[in-house]
Formats: sequence, structure tokens, C-alpha cells
Amino acid sequence: MAVKIVTDSTSDIPPQLLKELDITAVPLYVMFGNKSYRDRIDISEEEFYEKLLHEPVHPTTAQPTPPDFVDAFTKLAPTADGILCIHISTKLSGTVNSAEQAKKLANVKCPIEIVDSLEVSMATGLIVIAAAKLAKAGKGLAEVTAEAKKMVPNTRLFALFDTLTYLARGGRIGKAKSLIGAILNVKPLLTLKDGEFVPVTQARNRAKGKEKLLEFVKSARDIEDLAVIYSTTSDEAKELADSIPGFPRERITIARLGPALGVHGGPGLLAIALRAKS
Repeated sequence: MAVKIVTDSTSDIPPQLLKELDITAVPLYVMFGNKSYRDRIDISEEEFYEKLLHEPVHPTTAQPTPPDFVDAFTKLAPTADGILCIHISTKLSGTVNSAEQAKKLANVKCPIEIVDSLEVSMATGLIVIAAAKLAKAGKGLAEVTAEAKKMVPNTRLFALFDTLTYLARGGRIGKAKSLIGAILNVKPLLTLKDGEFVPVTQARNRAKGKEKLLEFVKSARDIEDLAVIYSTTSDEAKELADSIPGFPRERITIARLGPALGVHGGPGLLAIALRAKS
């Protein structure tokens, strides 16, 4: 018996890590018109970005339903001392709300804790991975939950968008809305503050934007975990990871922005997530 870790598909944790650390990722939904797909189950990243670029209808997303979470909890509970859920920011998705409803509905004996990461993509993922390692080391639910909550303020995402068009279409642009109309010839860089996107700076071109991503890492202190995230440019992600100074390359996770987030991030997104020591 052990603590089981649940997240959602927007954490963008690579499949091999999900399997290795026994993490359950409940999928969000991506809809092209009337056709609904479970994120990374019914549609792959390659299929999604092909559709995103060529389908006439812009896709939308939906959070997992409470029954989706009830199903996950029911499957995990028989071999769990407790279940810890760590999810995408409540400012960006109703996923936490679905998990909270499922907690009330699920007929399971083990306790369930739910944490709002206030982040997205591998910024959430780094917290989930660290929590899963604590669980595998035999830590109890109360301790793993407390440690995960401590990690939230020490975890950050810094993202270079090729365009904010997709973020604006999906209604997730938050306080970065002020940049629209002034960014035709520049590349915006955003972070999350209090769970929603805010503008940090902008670069004259993509090369300068990647330099700013590296500056973000260089300015950070006591980095514990680090990830590079990309939507469509895997070679750029590898080059960026190879360029990061002062952090072991073998400890840098390269992750792909999945369909549910790709709806809002669009092609060409490149980002860095890092977790500092708590």
C-alpha cells in the first residue's frame, strides 16, 4: 500500500515518467467541432497539431468530468493508503473543481487530497514528479501533500509564444491581453502569476526570445528540477536544453505540449519550467 498520485494530461509529463513513477494522468478533452477526443488517448500530439494547422474549425477544450475522476479513484483506492491529486491552475481550467466533486462522489475508503498547482504544463508536472518520488519512497499522504504545497510557490514557467492568437481564441490570455495589437513584429514571453498568464517581456525575434529563456534560468537560484517544453519544434527544445548552463543536462526533462494545451499555446511555443528548493 502506498500513496497514489493523480494529475491531469495538461501536466505534460512524458509517458515513460508516468509509467516509471506510477502516476495516473486523467485526460482533458479536445473538440474539433462535434468530434471529441481524449487528450493523448484518442488523439496524438502529431495528429493534433496537423489538425490545428489545417482544420477550418478552431478546437476547444473541456476539463475531465467528475465521473472521469471517480473512475480513477475507484481503480486506485484498493491498493492505496491515500490519493493525492495535483492539477492545472483553477484560473485556467475547471479540472480541480471536477476532482473536488469526484472526491465527494467516490465511494472509496482511502483519503483524497487535492492541490491546485497554480501552474500549467511541466511546471505542474515537476511538482507531480517530485510528489510521486516521495510517495515511492514510502512517505505518507499528509507529508507528501504538505511537501507538494510547499513546492507550489517555488515552481515557475517562462514561455516564449510564437503568437498569442491561440491563447486569445481560447480565452486563457488573462492579463497578457494588453499585448495584443502591439506584438505583430515581436515575440511575447509570458509567465504565470497567481495562477494566470501575465506578460514578462518581449523579444524582437525568436533568437532573442530563446536568449531570454536562458536568462530566466541563469537568474534562478537553487534549481532542483528543470524541464524544457515545446509544441512543434523538438530540435529547438533539444538545442535549448543543451545550452542551459550550470544544470546537469541528464536531469533536464524535455516534454511536449499536449493537445489540450496546444489549443491555447499553438505551434512554435517554447518554454522552461523550473522548481527551486523549498
